[in-house]
Amino acid sequence: MITWNNFHLFAIVSIVLWLIGATFALRSSKRSRAAIGLTSAGVLVLGVFIVGLWMFLQRPPLRTMGETRLWYSFFMGIAGLLTYIRWKYRWILSFSTLLSTVFVIINLLKPEIHDQSLMPALQSAWFIPHVTVYMFSYSVLGCAFIIAICGLLRHREEYLVTADNLVYAGVAFLTIGMLLGSLWAKEAWGNYWSWDPKETWAVITWMGYLLYMHLRLQQKTKNKLLYIILIFSFLTLQMCWYGVNYLPSAQQSVHLYNRSN
Repeated sequence: MITWNNFHLFAIVSIVLWLIGATFALRSSKRSRAAIGLTSAGVLVLGVFIVGLWMFLQRPPLRTMGETRLWYSFFMGIAGLLTYIRWKYRWILSFSTLLSTVFVIINLLKPEIHDQSLMPALQSAWFIPHVTVYMFSYSVLGCAFIIAICGLLRHREEYLVTADNLVYAGVAFLTIGMLLGSLWAKEAWGNYWSWDPKETWAVITWMGYLLYMHLRLQQKTKNKLLYIILIFSFLTLQMCWYGVNYLPSAQQSVHLYNRSN
């Protein structure tokens, strides 16, 4: 039986596979099959835990902050792997592994276990696609954040081209996630949009990435400023994801992960 009690076993195996895969990627001047295979295996191990936990809870593990961190680690592994395969940056798996590992470790220290029940609003067909699409967009934009950091440090034009592709994909999924959330809100609460604190920060995040895309199309903005916009947008994304939970104005929000009714 797969529960949070044996998460540490899956976590350790995944992290070890990711680390070895990242090492192979760094040591190879070409795309490393070993790196791809090991990273894929680490993602698969975490995926097996998610499926097993889903079966044990008898609900999708998407309700608590700990459960969303689990999905983020899973999708971050996939996003990093796809970026490595497409653009062959040897260091990308190291950074994506670092991000995934950080969130896995947080879950080990603070699993945030809740009961198996779902509040009525979460018993909706929109629940799973809305949250999973969001988590995937967060992971893709996380890779864009990594590219932006490296671009600031290494000043290479090709990084912006990579960032463009990641941002376009990430924003597309982010937009779909917002639209799905609006449809869900209409079904559950009667309004498509209520300017809830989380919704407000979602718009701020969305506008940040749209600003980057607009400035890139103008082709008149310095690369350094573009990288800074990407970094700032990713920070607002973190605020949208979990930072709002600590705002006094958000304590009655329907988006709080620790709500039980």
